[in-house]
Amino acid sequence: FNAPTSQSFFNYVLLTVVYGSTFIIRRKTLKVRWYYYLLLAMLDVEGNFSVVKAYQYTSLTSVMLLDCWTIPCVLLLTWLFIKTKYNIGQLIGVCICILGLVLVILSDVHAKDRSGGSNVLLGDALVIIGATLYAFTNVSEEFLIKNVDFLELMTFLGLFGSIISGIQVAILERRIMSTWSLHTWKLCVLDR
Repeated sequence: FNAPTSQSFFNYVLLTVVYGSTFIIRRKTLKVRWYYYLLLAMLDVEGNFSVVKAYQYTSLTSVMLLDCWTIPCVLLLTWLFIKTKYNIGQLIGVCICILGLVLVILSDVHAKDRSGGSNVLLGDALVIIGATLYAFTNVSEEFLIKNVDFLELMTFLGLFGSIISGIQVAILERRIMSTWSLHTWKLCVLDR
């Protein structure tokens, strides 16, 4: 089943239902403009899409290791935008992390025939793009949590994530979803 956006669509729907209903019941008011949440959801959906799509092109090990690129990106972004201070040990750790990422990519290039992926460079690039988008999302969420209510953040991340991923499923994964017949869905439900 090759539908990266469909796999995360239901997570966003659940965020909307759980946190959104509480947000409505408590009659909270928005503290941040809605379009910031739209942008945040877009980054989150596309980050998830990139990383899940990468599994088609590169090995599981590469995806798992390259996803750690999020850490140096988060450190850089929090240093730039939130003004977080880091000590020398943390910076050395980031350098080791980046060195490890370079070694993973070089290993993938030299072991194309053994890596198990159809296009390891594309897969590695997708993971790095996704991890970078995760970093932007994580830092934005950290900034918003300090300034707004957690309930508001989760509600609107879920709402806009549902809308964006729903549109993306309709455009990119319509054919894949249509191959799943009603009979297949019944078998999935009955097997549980």
